[in-house]
Amino acid sequence: LIFLTLLLSVLGPIRPYLTQIIIDDYVVLNDLEGLKGMIFLLFFLLIINAIIMYFHTYLSGWLGQNIIKNIRVKLFSHMQSFKLKFFDKTPIGRIVTRNVSDIETIADIFGQGVAAIIGDILLLFGIVFLMFLLNWKLTLISLSTLPLLLLTTYVFKEKVKVSFNEVRDAVANLNSYVQEHIVGMKIVQIFGNEKKEYQKFVEVNDTHLKANLKAVLYYSIYFPVMELFTSIGLGLLIWYGSGEIFSEQVSIGVLIAFIMYLQLFFRPIRSIADRFNTIQMGVVSSTRIFNLLDSYDTIKSNEKIITNDIFGSVEFKNVWFAYNDDDYVLKNINFKIEAGESIAFVGSTGSGKSSIINLLNRFYEFNKGKILIDDEDIRDYNISHLRENIGYVSQDVFLFSDTIANNITLFNDSISEDKIWDAIKSVGAENFINKLPGKIQYNVKERGASLSVGQRQLISCIRIMLYDPKIILLDEATSSVDTETEEMIQHAISKILYGRTSIVVAHRLSTIEQVNKIVVVEDGEIKEIGAHEKLMLNGGYYKNLYDMQY
Repeated sequence: LIFLTLLLSVLGPIRPYLTQIIIDDYVVLNDLEGLKGMIFLLFFLLIINAIIMYFHTYLSGWLGQNIIKNIRVKLFSHMQSFKLKFFDKTPIGRIVTRNVSDIETIADIFGQGVAAIIGDILLLFGIVFLMFLLNWKLTLISLSTLPLLLLTTYVFKEKVKVSFNEVRDAVANLNSYVQEHIVGMKIVQIFGNEKKEYQKFVEVNDTHLKANLKAVLYYSIYFPVMELFTSIGLGLLIWYGSGEIFSEQVSIGVLIAFIMYLQLFFRPIRSIADRFNTIQMGVVSSTRIFNLLDSYDTIKSNEKIITNDIFGSVEFKNVWFAYNDDDYVLKNINFKIEAGESIAFVGSTGSGKSSIINLLNRFYEFNKGKILIDDEDIRDYNISHLRENIGYVSQDVFLFSDTIANNITLFNDSISEDKIWDAIKSVGAENFINKLPGKIQYNVKERGASLSVGQRQLISCIRIMLYDPKIILLDEATSSVDTETEEMIQHAISKILYGRTSIVVAHRLSTIEQVNKIVVVEDGEIKEIGAHEKLMLNGGYYKNLYDMQY
């Protein structure tokens, strides 16, 4: 690419130089035979220039696209290791902007930015060298407006840099707003809030428009000013050059060559300014991307990495946890269950039950205390190995916009259809699957929108049966389905719980009477712990909750 850039920088300034030779040595002297040869040489160089430009353009684009592909893959991989806290506080649209729009802007640096600027600078040096070679006086006259032009370019560059920062922010805000409100459109329509949301969107869009118009304004001022300086330089050249021709100090071929050089000289100056803007946009985008890549807001493991088989005993020792600073949602949590046992957490909404599930999945880091799996610190486990041994069924099961089969296998092509059907039959879901058009090849649409909550939970149970983890986490898995569907899910759950450690968060106390231990959590603290019968006899928090439901 550098070699091709050098060739283009050499071939560009040669054309006016050859034109001067053709006019002065062949046209003026009526040398028709020599003229034919020089015209052939000129056309040959033009063809070579076009071929080199083709390869230069293609290689620049190829380089840019491959670089952004690698950056995008690296960024996506890096973000997969982030704590959920990052995604809690960062709008989805902003994340999409970083992964798509900002990275595309970086591609322009390589396709239209750095390589092109280097080529333009080399071209300028070549032009100035040949101009001085032909006539130093005409060169100084031609470039007399250059200081003003460079000053204008510098001011323009600084203004546009600020403007492009505002544009990128406006794009990110617009993407965030659109993404959020498409996802939440049901709520907007239910409460008849379309007009208010429309007005908010108009405001966000106006901010985006103003940011872009500011950049357009700077462009609309800069390019006419550049054209003015070019015209002044050209006028001075023709005025002074004509006098030199009349006094026979300069040939007409030299003046024509200088006119061509002047046009050729100011063109890359304008291009460099424009490409500096491309680089400015790329720098703004790359700063944001590399800030993400340099961010280490990830779940950290200790130096001791355990990949031993997991049997499933779980213990919390004096665990404290806060989502924000010292605002603790879990306070001094202590409990233990052996491998194969079951434990259920009950309590009012917001009491901290689901936070226990989040800590076991290592979605968040706890602040104080210890969590042990098989008597080993959870932070000592390889995080992928740990999660392979944990099955998770939530109230709102997320499904990808793909087939039932791919949502069960999570796109693992090594799993055969026979194994998928074995898992389906194991949880008693074959009737449900067989009724779907296409069965396991049925496309569930975005986020599983074509399936009910209960059906999505059944698919989650099938997935767990297929992957065979040692620990099962059920986060309010039956709190929002009808009784009939709950019976189907309970049957599936009974199958996946058999022989595995299970940790359940539930609202319906009837579903947890048979677990080994029940833990009552209120305000982030354990108030009671024990079996169903024992807690009923105690007449405390659990009995009050039970009596409220029955």
